[in-house]
Amino acid sequence: MNLNERDLTMKKRKYNKIDKILELPQEVYSNIPKMIITGFDEIIIENFKGILEYEEFFVRINTHIGIVNINGYNLHLENMTNDDIKVIGKIESIDIERTVDEGV
Repeated sequence: MNLNERDLTMKKRKYNKIDKILELPQEVYSNIPKMIITGFDEIIIENFKGILEYEEFFVRINTHIGIVNINGYNLHLENMTNDDIKVIGKIESIDIERTVDEGV
């Protein structure tokens, strides 16, 4: 086990203790994204890093653990803050590309 893997394991244990004591959801104290999908018309992504691509039919959003691809039509961004983003329109599919292995 290298130094980075050991640090990640120790941080994960620390967060597990905090979670048990304070009963907080993981997305509150970490960078893990949370996605709320309402029907086929809206998705809210919390803890996002940035927007990679934005078209009327395709949106790519970068998170701390991967990329969220949203396909549809009449898509537009609404209610953006530093921590969350809302995409509305006619959503046809959502694809997630994992770029970080959280199991380490």
